[in-house]
Amino acid sequence: MSLAGLENSGGAAANTDRLGAWLWVAQRGSAGVLALCVLIHLATIQYASQGGLSAAEVLARTRGHAGLLAFYGLFTLAVAVHVPIGLRTVAAEWLHWRGRSIDVSILLLALALLAGGWRAAWALYR
Repeated sequence: MSLAGLENSGGAAANTDRLGAWLWVAQRGSAGVLALCVLIHLATIQYASQGGLSAAEVLARTRGHAGLLAFYGLFTLAVAVHVPIGLRTVAAEWLHWRGRSIDVSILLLALALLAGGWRAAWALYR
């Protein structure tokens, strides 16, 4: 049997393995981005609260700041990638949830996280 025949003989199993590899890479990459974003976010909160700024004063300072919009947009994207992949893994291991329904559910969760996070980031900006 040729190498091409071996590659095609895997069918669904090969696709599942490929998806698992991509999810693993996305999970680890988003974890790195999240670690940096969380540190920056916490440092910013510490800096703002040290000066005794109120929430209204903080919001007044963030209006129209494109850098903050980009930062929180990236933060949201990392959350929307990282959290659903982790929950998918937990649901598959603990609940033995398999198949298309878990993938659709996790995709819907990712979209909800994106929508909510980007809405919050936009609220800081506008």
